[in-house]
Amino acid sequence: MQHVDFRPRGVCSRMIHIDLSDDGKTIEAVNFEGGCSGNLAAISKLVAGRPTEEVAEVLKGNLCGPRKTSCADQFSQALLQAMDAIDAANAADGEKPAAPASADAASAAN
Repeated sequence: MQHVDFRPRGVCSRMIHIDLSDDGKTIEAVNFEGGCSGNLAAISKLVAGRPTEEVAEVLKGNLCGPRKTSCADQFSQALLQAMDAIDAANAADGEKPAAPASADAASAAN
């Protein structure tokens, strides 16, 4: 299992904890600290067991009120960064990339 702790920016949520499958292709679980607890608990239930890339693409660009982002959008960014980090680690080990991703910053994947 791959674990990612992501500190979102510009939203009410203070931290996003993500567990991905070993290959990073499936979301095992997600937990949000802070934010709209009911909505974020629902997102957590809806994405468990879903493909990482699919969820990242669906949630990317979602906005919250006047903000230029949302907790869902920040979760999408965390997923994209995690996929990039997993692909980079696999490439260093000589493995084929898990999935295409377009995030630009390094992930906190462990």
